[in-house]
This record gives sequence, C-alpha cells and structure tokens, in this order.
Amino acid sequence: MFKFIKEYASYYKEYKKELILALIGIVFVAFATAATAYLIKPVLDKIFIEKNEHMLYILPIAIIIVYFLKGLGAFLQKYYVSYIGEDIVRKIRNNFLNHIVTLDMEYFKKTHSGELVSRIINDINRIQNAVSNDLAALIRDSVMSVFLMGVVFYQNYKLAFFIFILLPVVIYPVTRISKKIKKYSKETQSKTAELNQNLSEVFRNIETIKAYNSKDYEVDNFEKLNSNYLKTNLKILKAEGILRPIMETLNATIAAIVIIVGGKEVIAGSMSVGAFFSFMTALFMLTDPIKKISFTYSRFQDAIAANERLKSIISIKPTINSGSKELEKVESIEFKNATLKYGDKKALESINFALNQPAIVGLVGDSGGGKSSFISLLERFYDTSSGELLVNGLDIKEYDLENLRKKIAYIPQNIHIFSDTIAANIAYGKEIDRKKVIESLKKANLYEFVASLDNGIDSVLQENGSNLSGGQKQRIAIARALYLDPDILLLDEATSALDNKSEAAIMKTIEELENKFIFIVAHRLSTVNKADKILVFKDGKIECEGSKDELIEGCEEFKKLYR
Repeated sequence: MFKFIKEYASYYKEYKKELILALIGIVFVAFATAATAYLIKPVLDKIFIEKNEHMLYILPIAIIIVYFLKGLGAFLQKYYVSYIGEDIVRKIRNNFLNHIVTLDMEYFKKTHSGELVSRIINDINRIQNAVSNDLAALIRDSVMSVFLMGVVFYQNYKLAFFIFILLPVVIYPVTRISKKIKKYSKETQSKTAELNQNLSEVFRNIETIKAYNSKDYEVDNFEKLNSNYLKTNLKILKAEGILRPIMETLNATIAAIVIIVGGKEVIAGSMSVGAFFSFMTALFMLTDPIKKISFTYSRFQDAIAANERLKSIISIKPTINSGSKELEKVESIEFKNATLKYGDKKALESINFALNQPAIVGLVGDSGGGKSSFISLLERFYDTSSGELLVNGLDIKEYDLENLRKKIAYIPQNIHIFSDTIAANIAYGKEIDRKKVIESLKKANLYEFVASLDNGIDSVLQENGSNLSGGQKQRIAIARALYLDPDILLLDEATSALDNKSEAAIMKTIEELENKFIFIVAHRLSTVNKADKILVFKDGKIECEGSKDELIEGCEEFKKLYR
C-alpha cells in the first residue's frame, strides 16, 4: 500500500494549497472528535456530580464550538480531497491515453478495444478512490486515532497500555483478508474487461446479429460472462463481509475487558465516574477509525490490483520510434530488398522498387498478396523486418514521425467517421478552413449532397457515419485526404463502395493532382487504368511491374486478374 502511495506522491506536489486546507479539515475533524470524548469527563464530574452551575453555561458552548469545527473540517476535507482526486485522475487518464496512442499498430491488432476502454475507465476509477477518498480517510482516521489515543492515555495510561497490547490480534486478520481481496480484485477487473469487450462487439456488429437472428446467442453469451463477473465480485464481498464480524467481535472483547478492569478502579475510588466514561467514550470512538483503517486498507488492494494492470501497459514501449530529421518535400521513394514480417508470417519479401515524383502507382493482386502491407510501410505503421525503405535517399526511420505523416494522406479500407460535423471530419485534426472544406467536398463529388442538408458542412455525423451511405463515407474520407494536400496519397480500396460513374469522377480528380505520389490499391482494374506503373503482388512479392499494356503482354498473373 505504501509503495502505491509513493508512486502517486509526485502528483500531489501541484496541490500544496489544497492539501494544506484538506489537512486542516482532517485535523479539525480529528480534534473535535477527541474533544467530544474528553468533554464527557467535565460534563459528568463538574455538572452532574459536583453540580457546578458556572460550568453548566461554559461546557455547552464548548460543545457547540467543537461540533462547528467538526462540520467545517468535514467540508474542507471533503471538497479539497475530492478536487485533488478528480484532477489527478484527469491527468492519469490523459497520460494513459497519450501513452496508448503511441504504441505500435501490432499492439492494437492483438488487444481488444473493449479491454483498453475498461482500463482507462474502470481501472482508473478504482485508483481515483484510492488517491482521493481512501487516502484522505486513511489520514483522517489515523490522525483521529492519535487524538483519541491521547484522551485514552490521559484518562488512564495503565489501562490504555494494557489495551494496546491486544492490537496485533486486530491487525492479523485484516492483513490476511486484504491479500485475498487483492487477488479477487484482479479477477474482477479482468472480468469487467471481458464484459466491455463483449458489449463493444455486440453494439459494433448489431446489423449482423439481427440479420443472422443471433440475439439469443449473444444474450446467452453475455449472461455467462455477467454471471462469472458476479461470482468473482461476490468473493470480494464475502471477504469484506467476514472482516466486519471479526472486527466487531474483537472490539467488543476489548470493551468488555475495559469495563471489567475500569469498573473495578471506579469501585475502588482510584478513577472518577467522569474519567471512566470519558475513557470509554474515547475508546468506543477509537474502535471506529481503527475499523475504518482496516476496511480502507482492504479497499486499497483493489486499487493496487488496478494499478498493476495499468503499469503492465505503461511498461510497453513502442518500437516505431521517431527520427529527428525534418522532411520538406517527398521527391523520391525506394524499397531496397524490404521484407516485412507479422510474427513468424512474411507479409512482404525482398521488395525492390523505386520511383520519383510525380507518379501514380497501382497495386493489384489477390487478397493477402501484400498490397496493404506495402502501404503500411509507407505510413510507418510498421518498419521493415529487413532491408530499407528510403525517402529522398534517407532511411524513412530518420525522419520525424509526425512531420513524415503530415506529408501523407491515407484512406484505409475501413473508413473512420467521427461523431462530429462534416467540416470537422474533413479538416480532421487541423484548423477548419471552410472554403477549403467546400473545395475538397467538390473534388470528392459530395458537395451537392452536403449542400442539401439543413446545416450544410456543419451537419453532425452520427457514430461511424451511420447516417451516411457506404459511398458517402468513402467520399468523406477522400475529401479529408484532399484537404490535407499531401505529397503522398495512399488509397487502399478507397473507391470500392462507389458506382462506376462516381469512381470515374473521383479518379479523374485524383489523376489531375500535380506533383504527388499516388498509390492506389485496387481490386477493380478499371481503377488503375491510367496508372504510370502497376505492381502485381502475389504471396508477398512483386510478381510483375509495368504499364497496363506491358503487363497484358508479359505478365501471366496480371492476365488472370484482367480476365
């Protein structure tokens, strides 16, 4: 637990004023609680036994002041602790996402998006409780315990010393049960991630579920996962539940011993009635923060388990690292014996290809031939396993990654539409130039449709563009690429959802772009009719290359595709 607190200590340095106010609040609450127990003695001895009328008017005022301080302290503690906790979690989420998006594409292919959502929402929420409320409760209850111990020792140090010998008996079950809670918490967090994964797939594939009448199958699958989550969660509740009666029994046992021993001292006259009740009140009050400390300690195990899960991701480092050189303009591209592997599988093997700007290159071949992998190397989604990819004669790895990607516009097979306006989707990640947005939409043969909408380019698109047709989504993606005005334009099946007329219009626009490298992955050979060069891929190799006419004459693989 202390190792966990130490890890997050650096965050607290930025909240000095808030921490001081929160600590003042904690001290007020602890002091007022202890003062309440102490005031029992003068109230009983001075007012009810000695019948001191003067104290009759002073002590009630003291009680009012004490409870005012307690209320003020509770407010200061609650507000500033919550503020610090919320703000720290905001920073943790920001830092976590900032790290996640730097990881390699390979990581995202292997990791389910639902699991990542679970980490960034559920796991960090568990940490939030620990770094704010639980930590504050731990400090408050510890300080309160110290103040109440002071009252207990002040009233009868011999009896108090006897009681604290029994404390190890209380600590032992707490430690044992907390270890179990940490173990079960890891299981629960894993089950939560599974639930998120399942729900993510259900909502993303709802059309397929309805089309195949698989609603019952998916609901049954979810019910099983939900049941497993419940069983694991019940283990935590059971462990926490067992802790409560153990603590209550131990506290009652200590109280019973105090009544016997303390009662004898009152009967013998060595301790006043007021002092005994003050001692007992402080002792009973002391059991509450000690119980809370034990429960807080067990809750910390949940946060520690979540933190370990987060650290397992934070420890992953990207292998696609940025270079330092600035790229002014892409003038030449060369693949030199470039090979790409995904694990043990070769996606590309010994690719040799070079060209200068401007050029339109078509990439054709059967599925799995290596066309998209070729595109991925240009975007530096992956690096060559061996060989080189040179840009302007330099290894692509030497260029600043962000600067490199500013020169490239990529339209993937799966179009990504964001829940935002059409203008924001076109100018994605850049400042919106409305005139430029409209020009890009016209080039993508979509402006007529957008202009017919009530809000034009300010119309909001729904999640994943569900209020657009497949062809309209592709045109949005093409307009986004044209808005960027890149040196390299990569189209990976970018016109597959368009009819022949729309495809011809867009291809005419693309072919008229000046001073650019344009790479077009296509299954329809009509898409690459006017390419300067066509690369024919098979089993990760370039089988043939040349113009359309040259390939029809001399490439058997292309002839098969052409037929």
